Amino acid sequence: MKRVAVMGGSSSGKTTVSRRLAELLGVPHVELDALHHDAGWQETPAEVLQARVRAALDAATDGWVVDGNYGAKLGSLVLERADTVVLLDPPLLRTFARGLRRTIRRTITREELWNGNREQIRHVLTRYWIPWWILGNHRRHRHDVPERVAALPHLALVQLRSDDEVERYLQSIQATESMSGSSNGSERQNTPPLAET
Repeated sequence: MKRVAVMGGSSSGKTTVSRRLAELLGVPHVELDALHHDAGWQETPAEVLQARVRAALDAATDGWVVDGNYGAKLGSLVLERADTVVLLDPPLLRTFARGLRRTIRRTITREELWNGNREQIRHVLTRYWIPWWILGNHRRHRHDVPERVAALPHLALVQLRSDDEVERYLQSIQATESMSGSSNGSERQNTPPLAET
């Protein structure tokens, strides 16, 4: 496992899990949101996003962990290069509560997300406000991602539905110092996935 796509709905924990997984594997973390959202919340056109993602993946010769979805703009670009997909699928109530807390905190603290963008109170009135987005799109990835993975038989799918499953999965990734090749001088390998579907 050296090229991992971490997918799932908004506020499912993709970025947190991706950062930890990239650290365990000793490979770069590629956050698709940062490549997609230009200044002023301008969405990058599909061809530009594809070029940015190709460049990021090509630069990470020892492997990578990609965090995000963007299937409509990227198609199978990431999945064709990946060897593993980790699908985060927590319950709606948990995801909604996490997204609501995070959005309120970011709005109050004016935390910068990507390229100067910040959550704003005016977003509450739009369909792009993260809690509304979660309610409207929560179940989509549960069905869409396994179908996309099934079309690419080289991929392993790990579907995690709770924080406990995520934690056990991450703990199952074992570092071995006797192998070489990763960006930190030691290759990482994993034990068999916690759950595969």
